[in-house]
Amino acid sequence: QVQLVESGGGLVQPGGSLRLSCVASGFTFSEHVLAWFREAPGKDREFVAAITGSGGSRVYGNSGKDRFTISRDNTKSTLFLQVNSLKPEDTAVYYCAADPRRPPRRDRDGYAYWGQGIRVTVSA
Repeated sequence: QVQLVESGGGLVQPGGSLRLSCVASGFTFSEHVLAWFREAPGKDREFVAAITGSGGSRVYGNSGKDRFTISRDNTKSTLFLQVNSLKPEDTAVYYCAADPRRPPRRDRDGYAYWGQGIRVTVSA
């Protein structure tokens, strides 16, 4: 049974930082592309970043690509998203996703497996 479990969200002040984690199980982690998406209130789910199985290639969406860093630890089956200089517009539910197909895709249909999401609220 595939599971993706996000953690690390919460309330943070503007300008602050967070590191989101996603622990995976039930599939061969290193053979899957992993990605982060986010869904703000009233908006469509948006691509944030993706990383190949080896970690050798990363792609970023347009929002915050200079503030977000995606990484992975294949020894721990864990995906990370470091988010710096947070802004109120970064408020959203953040989802991790996985798929065995390559190259990394930016659309929701490109991912077979999804976590339940973790809420990030940026507010003073």
